[in-house]
Amino acid sequence: MDSLTQHHLLVYGMFFLFSILFAFLINLLFLKFANTLGTKNNAEGTIIRWSSVSKPAIGGISFYILFLISIACYTVLFSPKQVGNNYNSEFVGILLSMAAGFLIGLADDAYNTKPFLKFSVQVLCSVILILSGIYIEISNNIIINYALTVFWVVGIMNSVNMLDNMDGITTTVSIFIMATIAVLIGLRSDFQNIHLIILTGVIASLLSFLYFNWNPSKMYMGDTGSQFLGVFLSAFSIIYFWNDPYPHFDGGISKHFVIPVIAFIVPIIDTTVVVINRTLRGNSPFVGGKDHTTHSLAYMGLTDRQVAMIFAAISANSMLIVIFIKRYLIGWSWEFNFIFGFYFMVLLAVFLYTTNRKLIRERLKEKSFKTEVKLNNVQMESN
Repeated sequence: MDSLTQHHLLVYGMFFLFSILFAFLINLLFLKFANTLGTKNNAEGTIIRWSSVSKPAIGGISFYILFLISIACYTVLFSPKQVGNNYNSEFVGILLSMAAGFLIGLADDAYNTKPFLKFSVQVLCSVILILSGIYIEISNNIIINYALTVFWVVGIMNSVNMLDNMDGITTTVSIFIMATIAVLIGLRSDFQNIHLIILTGVIASLLSFLYFNWNPSKMYMGDTGSQFLGVFLSAFSIIYFWNDPYPHFDGGISKHFVIPVIAFIVPIIDTTVVVINRTLRGNSPFVGGKDHTTHSLAYMGLTDRQVAMIFAAISANSMLIVIFIKRYLIGWSWEFNFIFGFYFMVLLAVFLYTTNRKLIRERLKEKSFKTEVKLNNVQMESN
């Protein structure tokens, strides 16, 4: 390890510790003086949390503050020339889209905004990213690329929001996704990349928030946090998962789909399971309920902390898979599509079963009862 690398690691280590401490103090201050912001009880029933206790949903504010501080610190820690190279149209797009996501989340926590307004701002976030040059590039048809980008950004913003239904889940999952990107940047020794210091600051803010959000939690991140994290994760995943700033090998279109799906496997599976189950039951997928993958494990007898640890383990495993693919996999073949597709389908099947476990038992009992009645009828007729 050369002296320059050691210097960068020292700088990032000190900034990481500073960010954790700063975010911790911010959350402590907010928690002490929190009044009504984010403590709303949902009278309309559009948002249903696992906990029945109303708590301040102000944790997301610290995410955005550390995001801005990270950008400001970059101008201090690195040379003016390097700073200038990183402030481009893509950076402006990130800055504006994060601001839009944060503000609509803050407004929703404070005023319960209309779903259409929320959806419109989510689309706006994706359009801002596209106009700044951040969009998924898998096709020669630009319309397909743009449409997939809008679908991805809006989908992830809603998936992250839906996943925020139990203490510590969304926070933990987001940390692992961001850590995956940070490790990929670090393995390339791209230490002067402004994205790395932003990721470092936001990860630190999430770790500090996790202290207050771990069960039994003292505060929630609210829509302020989930909407900011949604656009943050979707933007950075487009840059580092969908597209490839560090080309290692060309795996074709399938590789472009596999990597982001594996990285976001927890929110994608949770949303997929909820949509499938609610649709089959004739309910709207957009109306909240206690039927998420997290809830199903709690119904099986696991504590909230155990559920969070299971989702952390799945996220950690997915992180290792993505790093292996991006950094160490030499080539790509159809076998990899089968292996990683099988991994996804197994998890999907497991959670479909756990979320329908009670219903499956009732139907099996009903089927067994009908069979028993039928056999009794046959015996009576034969007698």
